[in-house]
Amino acid sequence: MDRKEKILELIKEGYNSVKALSQYFGVSLMTIYRDVRELEKEGKLIRKHGEIKLKTLEDTKEGKEEKNACAYCTKLVDKRLEFIYHLKNGKIRACCAHCGLLLYGNIKEDQVEACMTWDFISGNPINCYSAWYVIGSSAVPCCSPSAIAFSSKEHAENFAKGFGGVVVDFEKGVEVIKELMKRGQRVDIKIEP
Repeated sequence: MDRKEKILELIKEGYNSVKALSQYFGVSLMTIYRDVRELEKEGKLIRKHGEIKLKTLEDTKEGKEEKNACAYCTKLVDKRLEFIYHLKNGKIRACCAHCGLLLYGNIKEDQVEACMTWDFISGNPINCYSAWYVIGSSAVPCCSPSAIAFSSKEHAENFAKGFGGVVVDFEKGVEVIKELMKRGQRVDIKIEP
């Protein structure tokens, strides 16, 4: 086994600095730096803030994009509109309230520990279940038909006065978005709050 292969093995075991590797092999820092640079060029490891680690899928552009993709429509997630379900075994992220409401039917309710999104006006985090949604407005910040989250019913109603749409709570929002998204037919819905 050559030194570069052994370096990769040692990084897996927790050797995460050039100094530690240099001491292990009994060679100069410069020798290890050369090996580390070659391994970095080969895409096998990453040096960051003096630390060395093996490169993973999450370290690549594709991995970051995949991690940042909406679980429903696969668009990249914009933090200002993000909708997150915190589950017992991880998180599910949606790009906006539209996709977040649609995802609800795909998640086992007993697995959800919390759900959050961002108030469209203030940008503050809010609980998805207590939020108010304007659905079908002329403002479409992400997916269509739009669903936009607000922390208060009053703010949602004021927004709807200017941009149209209907104001609903979480449960009604899930129901309305599903109806609006049915395939193969035009759906005309008279929504009553």
